[in-house]
Amino acid sequence: MDVKGRWALIWVLVGIGCVLVLLPALSAGAAADVATQGAVLQESSNESDRLAEADEIHIDIFVAENGSATFAVDYRFENDSDGEWEDLRDDVESNPEVYAASQEARWNEILVEGENATEREMELSNVSVETGESSAPRDLGSVEVSFEWSKFAYVELNRLEAGDALAGYTLSQNTSMQMFAPDGYTIEEVSPSPEDASEDENSVYWNSDGSEFSPDPPLVVMIEESDDDGQPAQTADGPSMPWLAVVAALALLAGLGVAGWWLERRRSGVGSIVTGDGATTPVTDGSTASDDANEPPDELLSNEERVLRLLEERGGRIKQQAVVSELDWTEAKTSQVVGGLREDGEIEVFRIGRENVLALPGEDETEE
Repeated sequence: MDVKGRWALIWVLVGIGCVLVLLPALSAGAAADVATQGAVLQESSNESDRLAEADEIHIDIFVAENGSATFAVDYRFENDSDGEWEDLRDDVESNPEVYAASQEARWNEILVEGENATEREMELSNVSVETGESSAPRDLGSVEVSFEWSKFAYVELNRLEAGDALAGYTLSQNTSMQMFAPDGYTIEEVSPSPEDASEDENSVYWNSDGSEFSPDPPLVVMIEESDDDGQPAQTADGPSMPWLAVVAALALLAGLGVAGWWLERRRSGVGSIVTGDGATTPVTDGSTASDDANEPPDELLSNEERVLRLLEERGGRIKQQAVVSELDWTEAKTSQVVGGLREDGEIEVFRIGRENVLALPGEDETEE
């Protein structure tokens, strides 16, 4: 073997030796990483278990007008002389990120079940943890976990339906929950019935009192309190008698107005034209007999244009349920189209009794 061959063999042997030396070190490092990850997961699970051992758990849910919600989960512990609360408090204040991650993972499991039940894409954000203490009515230490839950409630114009996203949650023993409506909304319907009924129309309160929460998710229907013109909202039993009289009088005036408008249009005819088969067709208000023929068919109109055409045909006002019937749409599709027109300023929406009424801008909402 010549000199070059011997040097090549030496370098090959050196390379093999380096690999043999580094391989155990790399394996040890990988094993350490796996052990570290396992320790973190175990630690996260331990933190969640420590909070779950609270003497009381109270959950506040503040629903926003856009359907999102702010959660405040308060884990309460007896602050006695055994020092357990002080140990937990110090641990939380030293490792807030660990506790926040543990709670986020736990509530995300509930969120996923809510997504499957409602078919709405949701997300948790801004998870935070902080500690506190109180001395009245008794000494308590608390760990409060707060976070934002997007698309928690279903939104339909001035109506919110909240609670269906909690399909994967059970109100267990020693746990209470209070849900608050947005400012300007009142609670019209609640299921299951709150165990602590109160006169507060802006929130509902459930207390497990040692029993399991209903296996079905709760339902809380929230309605906007008043119209844009400041009229008071109708109660669940309907309007009072004076309002019935006012509505009846307005309906009569509206009927007389429509009749007068129709008679005026009849008197304003200016002649007739001859069609192709020799028949005469009256022409009024300067229009031509071919106007209707020139209008595009429904299949060439967008959904928004079809609603606007129907409004014009009905004199500028129509009930939303009539749109569903006339266009043979589902209520969900109708709500989506109407919501888009309302946001674009094409129409106005208000309530008469329990029904939504659509109107072209500028229509007097006091007319029926």
